Amino acid sequence: MRLEDIRRVDPQGMYDAIREFPEQWRRGRALARAFDPGFTLEGKDHLVIAGMGGSAIGGDLLRTLVADTARLPVTVVRHYQLPGFVTERSVVIASSYSGNTEETLAAYEEARARGATVLCVASGGELLRRARAEGVPFLQIPGGLQPRAALGYSFTALLTIAEQVGLVAPDEAAWNETQELLEQQSEIFGDPSGNDALELAEALQDRLPFIYSGAGLMEAVNLRWRCQIQENAKRLASGNVYPELNHNEIMGWEYPGPLHETIGVIVLRDREDHPRVQQRMEVTRELISDRAGYWAEVQSQGESRLARMMSLVNLGDWVSLYLAVLLGVDPTPVPLIGQLKETLARV
Repeated sequence: MRLEDIRRVDPQGMYDAIREFPEQWRRGRALARAFDPGFTLEGKDHLVIAGMGGSAIGGDLLRTLVADTARLPVTVVRHYQLPGFVTERSVVIASSYSGNTEETLAAYEEARARGATVLCVASGGELLRRARAEGVPFLQIPGGLQPRAALGYSFTALLTIAEQVGLVAPDEAAWNETQELLEQQSEIFGDPSGNDALELAEALQDRLPFIYSGAGLMEAVNLRWRCQIQENAKRLASGNVYPELNHNEIMGWEYPGPLHETIGVIVLRDREDHPRVQQRMEVTRELISDRAGYWAEVQSQGESRLARMMSLVNLGDWVSLYLAVLLGVDPTPVPLIGQLKETLARV
């Protein structure tokens, strides 16, 4: 593949957005560090992140990253309504890249009505207008991108805020390692003449992607892979996590046939996957991998949890981009989502 081939299919520059992810990471961290949330988690019971789509995935990545170390539970809400446990002892971060996501705006209003401590992350829109008018602290991140392509801004904002309010301790070594790793990956995966991301995309070109992973650190990465394939390549993608899939989904592989031959399985692996989960991954591969049209496993890279998580997030983004190009699909526009919003606006 040549860069000209990508440009022909990608006139709005999704390739460039993904290639610039390391710069987003650096700039997003700097912007967030200059921000003062104005509160801590002292006296609070939990942290809720309300968002949808590309604005919510950063919350899921934060939730899984800090699950073993956070002093309070973190919940991600993808809905108009907040859970019943949200009270004045809650912190709610409303995350909407455009600032106009109707579900997030509804959750914002409900959080305010319940007396929760509220903070907003957005590039502009109605959410920031309300925050300014109502004296709610907000972090404004750069606009002009598709929400899913702005993860470098939205996730660094959430993780930095989590440090500032005392959810987790800052780890500069992990931040620096991740920055360096992303820069290395950008050089490698950004070369369309040949790389691991392109090879995976070629294997998935005529197949339905199934993404498997452990339920720990890689759970949200798994979701990111599926969402990126769906939005960028306009290809349905399914997925599940160990050990749960060993209690139900594995039976869907019992009687292999033509349908199974159309499935391409990618297993996301991390060295901190639970020891029994690692054994389950090995046994599952031995039992069913030859029933799929394609089966591959990819290992996270790096030392810190942050670097390892983001190494596979970045790989998945590149796979989705190359898959879109191979399918001749413009990765940037999302016409059906636009049509859905237009129709709902008239209801």
